[in-house]
Amino acid sequence: MKFLFISPRFSGGIGGHAAMLADKLTQNGHQVKKLETTHLPIKNLKNPSFAVLSSLRSLVDRDSYDIVHGFNIPSAYAMKYAKGKKKVLSVHGVFSEQVDTLHSKSVSSLAKSSESQVLQWPDKLTTDSKATQKLYKEKFDIDFEYLPSPLDTDMFEYLDSPEKIENQIAYVGRDSHEKGIDILKAAESKINGNVVYCTDRSWEDAMKIIKSSSIVVVPSRMESLPTTVKEAFYLNVPVIGTDVGGIPELIKNNETGVIVPPENPSKLAQAINELLSDKEKSEKLAVNANTFVKNNMTWNVVLKKYIQFYEDLLKN
Repeated sequence: MKFLFISPRFSGGIGGHAAMLADKLTQNGHQVKKLETTHLPIKNLKNPSFAVLSSLRSLVDRDSYDIVHGFNIPSAYAMKYAKGKKKVLSVHGVFSEQVDTLHSKSVSSLAKSSESQVLQWPDKLTTDSKATQKLYKEKFDIDFEYLPSPLDTDMFEYLDSPEKIENQIAYVGRDSHEKGIDILKAAESKINGNVVYCTDRSWEDAMKIIKSSSIVVVPSRMESLPTTVKEAFYLNVPVIGTDVGGIPELIKNNETGVIVPPENPSKLAQAINELLSDKEKSEKLAVNANTFVKNNMTWNVVLKKYIQFYEDLLKN
């Protein structure tokens, strides 16, 4: 199959997932072209400028594709104008809600009106979270295919094995409002351990910090299916996360991790201290979580689902 992948960037979050999917498809004999273009590095203009510039790139692209796959709402415009037998759009989280949290009311209003329109353009819509799938069904009465974003476990083979640091708690993610880093900082004085904030490190350094920690904390206000949780699962480190978005799809409370309410520093600190003091429970959660991610969230498992999805789409 011949693919065109479109994304505002091919790193981090949904962009990183797009890049990995492109690599895996290429390794399996398919052709994948990635449409990359510059955009204005100004907060409220990044997505609109990408939508315009990538659309122009699509209009002048003379190639035709079996599948044109856009990743996130700003990619939908270029997806629409590209030449392809079938069009797919993937979103990780409800786009208008993300914009509402991160941007001004005027930008949020524009995002909501465009979102309902562009979701009508593709032949198929996909998301990596059952929570997002449910929310879009309720909000727009639109059906999304559930296709999880897996871990590239090959990347872990060359990691060093740092010594465990007793009672170290790791936060790995952006220093941003939606990630809830301020909630963890508000809880920090009540935590019986040392919190390490990993907000601007290389992937290798971040994984070493996770691996050396007793607990990873994901205190988010909104999420799709966070990669940090899957990474911690794979590295046998228990996770405490908030009851938002797709986090409960990964963390089954007291089975593969611990769930706490969002926006609640006291409950977060309490959960961290309880898990730090219960080594037996901590080890059990880590083993269960590791088994879960290996059975459900690796490319060996998920790539087959993507290829079958594309093949079925081309048959219809």
